[in-house]
Amino acid sequence: MGQPVASRGRPATPTVGKAMLNKYARAFFTRVLTPFAAFLIRRGVSPDTVTLLGTAGVMAGALVFYPRGELFWGTIVITLFVFSDLVDGNMARQLGRSSRWGAFLDSTLDRVADSAVFGGFALWYAGGGDNNVLCAVSIFCLASGQVVSYTKARGESIGLPVAVNGLVERAERLVISLVAAGLAGFHKFGVPGIDVLLPIALWIVAVGSVVTLIQRVVTVRREAAEADAEVAAPPGNSPESTSHNSEATS
Repeated sequence: MGQPVASRGRPATPTVGKAMLNKYARAFFTRVLTPFAAFLIRRGVSPDTVTLLGTAGVMAGALVFYPRGELFWGTIVITLFVFSDLVDGNMARQLGRSSRWGAFLDSTLDRVADSAVFGGFALWYAGGGDNNVLCAVSIFCLASGQVVSYTKARGESIGLPVAVNGLVERAERLVISLVAAGLAGFHKFGVPGIDVLLPIALWIVAVGSVVTLIQRVVTVRREAAEADAEVAAPPGNSPESTSHNSEATS
C-alpha cells in the first residue's frame, strides 16, 4: 500500500478538484505521519510489514464487523488501517527503497482490501441485512472494481499510457462507500433513516464503475489504434521525417 515507482507512459491529467485534493491532502498527511514512519523505521519495521498489517486490519474490519451489521465500528477500524497506505510509502521514501516489488505488493494487496470491503457488505445483505438486490449490487461493485483496475494494468502492460481519469476510481469507490457505511452505522445509535445512505452509495459506485470501465476501454482502444497506425506507417511518412525532408528541399 504505497511504495510507488514511476509509471510508464503518459500520466493521465487529473481534474482540478482531484489534483488539489491529492496535493493538499497528501501534503497534510505526509507532515502528520512522517514522525510516526520514522519511529517505525528506528524500530526496525519494514514498509512491507506495514503494508501487510494494514491489509490485514482492513480485512478484519470489513469481514468481522460488516457481516454483523456493525457498520460504524467496522468503518472506524478500516479507516485506521487505511492510513498504512501512506505510512508505508513514507517509510519507503525515507529509506530510499521505492521499488517495483513494493509497487507490485501494494497494488496486489489493494485489490485484496477492496474485495474484503465489498465482500463484507455483500455478507451483511445476504444475512442480517436481508436484501438480495443490495447483496448483488455489492458483489457487482467488488467485481467491477477489479475489472476497472485490470483494464489499466493490462493496457499499461502492452505499452499504452491509458491516459484517462475515470469517473469513479479506487479512491472514490472507497471514500464514497466507507463514508456512507460509517454514517449508516449511526442507525444502531438511534438515528432514524440514515441507514439508506449505504444502499445509495453502493448504487453510485456500481454505476460509476461501469462508466469508468467504458472510459478506460474507449481510451485503450483509441491509444492502441494510434500506436498500431504509428508502427504500420512507413518511416518516410512520419511527421518528423516529412518535416526534415521539407527543410532539406527548401
